[in-house]
Amino acid sequence: MAVGAHPDDIEFMMAGTLLLFARRGAEIHMWSIANGCCGSDVLSREEIASLRWEEALRSAMEAGAILHEPIAEDMSITYDLNLLARVSAVIRSVKPDILLIPSPFDYMEDHTNTARLVVSAAFSRGMPNFSTEPAVEPFNKWVYIYHAMPYGLTDPLRRVVFPGMFVDIGPVFKKKVSMLSKHVSQRDWLERSQGKGAYTSFVEEMCRTLGKMSKRFEFAEGWTMRSHLGFSPSEKNIMKELLGDLCLVNEDFENWLGWDCGNHA
Repeated sequence: MAVGAHPDDIEFMMAGTLLLFARRGAEIHMWSIANGCCGSDVLSREEIASLRWEEALRSAMEAGAILHEPIAEDMSITYDLNLLARVSAVIRSVKPDILLIPSPFDYMEDHTNTARLVVSAAFSRGMPNFSTEPAVEPFNKWVYIYHAMPYGLTDPLRRVVFPGMFVDIGPVFKKKVSMLSKHVSQRDWLERSQGKGAYTSFVEEMCRTLGKMSKRFEFAEGWTMRSHLGFSPSEKNIMKELLGDLCLVNEDFENWLGWDCGNHA
């Protein structure tokens, strides 16, 4: 299950890997927590939210994904108990094996709060004493959580973020771009509001940059596995197991993780 803050977030940073999972026989789900109601300076909140849902449906249809309805409005994804209860209900309903979610170091609070909410929802998946809205029975099984790269490949302080793994999305890159192109309403809006012209070209640039970082792939998406604590066995990396040679572990990142603080004071 890929979870983004807004319609088109998944297509920007996650869709290639999601499509590769589908090629391996996985049932794939897409969910934007917010409805995109602030994504226009021409249409009303209701009009743009309706249009963006239609665009998301077309994208999910191309991917062969199950699409889940948004539960919040733009700029209202806050880390609070009420929204967490609603996010948890969706997670319990889907019972995902793998969660693809935004970076905790993204440039926008809606994105980072989405990551926090989904992590907490997954952590509480088996807690009968945590109430969801609506009420959904807890489930007990492993879940593997992977954070995508931040939009622009840097954190909010402009520092480059390096992924723990690179995924070769070359085989599905055209389909990823085609999915993104379904979000027609956002091309002009992003250019006017954020200076992001050439909507799909910006995605190509990010994926090429990640490919160069990998020193192996032409187009790549980057991922970092969240700590296994509370979620999954420590020794298992299911993304690498399922995608095989299409998934390259960043050895420099892994070496950094193994750095012995006690010997390097």
